[in-house]
Amino acid sequence: MPVESLWVYLAERPLLWLTVTLAAYLAADRTAARFDYAPLVNPVVLASVLIVICLKLTGTSFPVYFEGAQFVHFLLGPATVALAVPFVENIGQVRRAIVPLVGALVAGSLVAVGSALAIGYALGLPTDILMTLAPKSVTTPIAMGIAERLGGIASLAAVLVITTGVLGAIVLTPLMRIVRVDDERAAGLAAGVCAHGIGTARAFQISSLAGTFAGLGMGLNGVLTAVTVPLLALLLT
Repeated sequence: MPVESLWVYLAERPLLWLTVTLAAYLAADRTAARFDYAPLVNPVVLASVLIVICLKLTGTSFPVYFEGAQFVHFLLGPATVALAVPFVENIGQVRRAIVPLVGALVAGSLVAVGSALAIGYALGLPTDILMTLAPKSVTTPIAMGIAERLGGIASLAAVLVITTGVLGAIVLTPLMRIVRVDDERAAGLAAGVCAHGIGTARAFQISSLAGTFAGLGMGLNGVLTAVTVPLLALLLT
């Protein structure tokens, strides 16, 4: 069978792009493991690059790819719910740190939103871009919903969220070393608040405790941001 005919046959199979996605991540994870999961060798970034290259080489559009790989998107729900498992295992640590946790959560959330709006406003960005930029530190569905509701650009919000998560996952470990923060709870919470899901995944590579606080920070920051961004938007309109 000619290669072209074989590709046409495979491209019509719904599991092709799911297989490609899983294979790309396995290859990326193995590569990251060889470098001891160094911050710059992030498996999510590597897997994304491999998939983009594959789509470009095959001339496949994103809708076609997503139709085959959407099962991975579906698993985001169960994966988020599964964060409750380490939370229950570390519930004692969470209770003992509840006061500083709430304080850090509020401060981190307000700084993430406020700094984005302040920098954007200083640069003269239009209101729709500011509303798109404000929820950059929360998970993609929440950020897209906030941006769209406030007149922003939902698709651009998704790009900003992913970029923020990748950058947060890369700088997390080096930054914690620079500022001499060795408390896994603080590092995890910072990752979840500032870099949502990708940062949480990075925190779990540090430890289960760091991942627990990252997941908690990610969830609570999503709720807090959904409340604070519309209020701050009123000050700009």
